[in-house]
This record gives sequence, structure tokens and C-alpha cells, in this order.
Amino acid sequence: MTMNKTVPLIFERSAPGRRGYRLPDLDVPAVPVGDLIPQDFLREEPPALPEVSELEVVRHYTQLSRRNHGVDVGFYPLGSCTMKYNPRVHEDVTSLPGLAAIHPYQPEETVQGALELMYNLGQYLAVISGLSATTLQPAAGAHGELTGLMVIKAYHAKRNENHRREMIIPDSAHGTNPASCAMVGYKVVEVPSDERGGVDVAALKALVGPNTAGLMLTNPNTLGLFDENICEIADIVHDAGGLLYYDGANANAIMGIARPGDMGFDVVHFNLHKTFSTPHGGGGPGAGPIVVSQELAPFLPGPVVEKQGDRYRFVTPEHSIGRVRSFYGNFLVYARAYAYIRSHGPEGLKQVSETAVLHANYMMQRLKDVYHLPYDRTCMHEFVLSGVWQKEHGVRTLDIAKRLSDYGFHAPTVYFPMVVEEAIMIEPTETEPKSTLDQFIDVMKRIAEEAQEDPELLTTAPHRTPVKRLDEARAARHPVLRWEKP
Repeated sequence: MTMNKTVPLIFERSAPGRRGYRLPDLDVPAVPVGDLIPQDFLREEPPALPEVSELEVVRHYTQLSRRNHGVDVGFYPLGSCTMKYNPRVHEDVTSLPGLAAIHPYQPEETVQGALELMYNLGQYLAVISGLSATTLQPAAGAHGELTGLMVIKAYHAKRNENHRREMIIPDSAHGTNPASCAMVGYKVVEVPSDERGGVDVAALKALVGPNTAGLMLTNPNTLGLFDENICEIADIVHDAGGLLYYDGANANAIMGIARPGDMGFDVVHFNLHKTFSTPHGGGGPGAGPIVVSQELAPFLPGPVVEKQGDRYRFVTPEHSIGRVRSFYGNFLVYARAYAYIRSHGPEGLKQVSETAVLHANYMMQRLKDVYHLPYDRTCMHEFVLSGVWQKEHGVRTLDIAKRLSDYGFHAPTVYFPMVVEEAIMIEPTETEPKSTLDQFIDVMKRIAEEAQEDPELLTTAPHRTPVKRLDEARAARHPVLRWEKP
């Protein structure tokens, strides 16, 4: 990666004698280093660490942070990822000593409040999903997928149906779906989309059979479309002896409006770090709880929290697949989600989804005349355009995404789902004001004009960012993972 020389690296600021702190004089008897560390592990020379002041360190990292784009800086229309603003009051909750300072090894009687929070959160997610039992353990959405598929596999094994090794997945599915299936040992069977962007029901009927373990489905799907045939789809899979898994990555579109359990799903995972107010990105932490039907509850990973009288306890389900996460999961993510649900209430959660859907349809209607819209129907929380019209002028979707950086916007998801050529997936979320949506729309229209009038302006973008367009193929194949002195 090439760094802009106007912000020197911390090593380049080093000068002999500078320091950010000074250790106090030793007030205990000194012990030779050789008595503590084997001689073979001792350095022959001191490490070449930078010598800098505290001020220089603070300025260095502050300047680096100002190069980053985030939801606190600007619009983040990253489709299928729900990169929305998270209220700071939920961050305050996680700093409460009774939540932040506890330890998972504490006896149950000393953390009853934390267990109550976990129990109630599980109950709330069960109500929102329309299912019965919850585990909070999975650490992310894909981890929730893996856990849910393991539960399905254990269920079939208990019924002596180990031959059920085929999991049906739509061609528009999230990429983690087939990956999770492979990790569990399932064979992925792809079902195509129909002309309206949903599951091709006729093709599904031909694919199910005695080896069908289930169907993984996102509803609304990655095209932002609600499957109009979901009840028939559920019946087809259930009649074949399979189960339905709901990928909850797009739950931001349906809270308080439709419940996966009512649609016929047997397992649901939620991305608490997408839908329920945890800062998203930077590698975590996240949480991907799963909620299951009553029939699948005995197979959940343990321990789970149950209420016994006026006390809360950890218990392990009868046929548990075993622990899938150290301790009990990412607790402070639960606290944020709990605070989010309590602060909104049922009507507030419904309003979240209604507003997200309204925003997406507003943007879609205003952009469909300048970008191709493959599925011209009411969308849910996100929609997918195509850059095929701009491609006629030599401009690809990637060029449009790069040009957006010049206008101060983060790019939407591009080239996904792969069923759409030159795909541009946009999710505005419910937290943005109409003025921001209008600004983004205006910029997208301006870029469409630029594609016709000056294609090279886009193919060489971005022009105003600290780092220009990188050789992404080279960066992926030959990454530079450590600093080297110029």
C-alpha cells in the first residue's frame, strides 16, 4: 500500500531521545533478565522501536482516522450489510459497571442481572422471529449459519435420517450460505431464481427429495425482494422432510411486519451487529444468535439461560450439539441489542423497518431511469441496479463505485448478487434523513452523465482521495503485511 507522504508514518517521526512516558525508578530488587527468560530467547540487540512523544503518537493516529470513511462521517449505503447509525445511548449502557466489569467465571448468583438480560433478549428475539427457543452463543452471522445447520443435522441424525445431506440454496444467496453448508458436510444444491427475482417454485419441486436436509433462504432476498411464494416454498420443503433455515441478514426489512416462523421457517439467525445497534465493521465483535422451533430446541448449543422461579440459571439442552463459542458469547453486544429493543418497543421496531423500506423504494424510483433496474417491482430495505447502460460507454460498476469516493460517499455493494450483471446493491437504512438520500441520488445521476460525457473521468477515479486507485489484483496476490523502512 502506498502512503501519502503528507502524513508520515510513526517510524519516520522517530528521533533519538524523544519519549512519551518515563517509568518510575525500580523499588524492588532487580532480577537479571537471564533468570527470567531462557538465554536462547534473548535479543542480542535492543528492538528498533520508534522514539516519539505522546503528542506525535496522538496526531499520527488521529490523522489516520480522518482518512477513514464511517457512518459517523458520511452515508454508508452498503447493501445487505445494514451499516446504519447506532445511537450512542446504547454505548453508554455497555459501560455500566454491572455489565462491563463482570466476568463469565463468576457464580450464577452474582450475575443474576446479566442472566436476566440474556434471558429476556432471547425471549424478545423469539417473539420477533415467531419461533420458540434461542441461543445467543454464535459470534457472527456466518457462525449462526454454521450453528443452525449443525442443529438441523443433529435433528435429522436423531431421526435416523443421516442420508439427508443436500441443502438447497438460491442462486442469489449470500456467499456465506454455501460455505457454511460445506463446513457442516452438506452438498449444496442450487435453485434458480424466477423472472420476478424469487425462488423458481417449479425448479424447487424438481430438486427436493429423500436426501433433502433443508433450504436456506433470505427473505427478503439479496435482490431486496420479498418472496411472494414463501408459504408454498415452505410446504414443498416440509413435505419432502426437510427444514427451512432463515438467513436473518435482511431482518432490518421485516421487524414487526412479518415473522419468519409464521412463514414456515424452522431456524433463524439474527445479526445483532446489523439490525440491533452494535457498531458494524472493523473485525467485530458481532453476534449471530439463532432461534429455533420447539422441535429443534433440545439440540441448541449449551448452556442456555432459563428462568426457574425468580432465579436465572445456565442449563444444557438434552441433545445439545455442544458449545460453539467460548463462555457464553459476546455479552456486551447482547447489552446493546437489549437496549435497542427496549428503547424502541414493538411499534418502534416496526417503524424502523417501515422507514427502511420507504427509503429504499424512494431511491429506487428516482434512480431507475438512469441505471437499469433488472426487477422493476416494489423492493424492501434494499434494491439492486445494474450498470449495463454505463458499460456501453466503457464504464464499469467498479468505476462508478470509485467515483463516488470523490463526492464523499462510500460505495454501495457492487457485483453482488451475481445473478445481476454489473450489480449495484444499495441499502439506505432508516437512520438517514431525506436530504442525505437526495444528495446521494443527485450524485448518482451526475455520475451517470459523466459516464456518457467523459468516461475517462470515471475509469481513472478516484481523484480526490489520499490513496488513488490501487492495483487490487496485485494487492490480493502480493500483500505487504509489515512495515519496511523506505
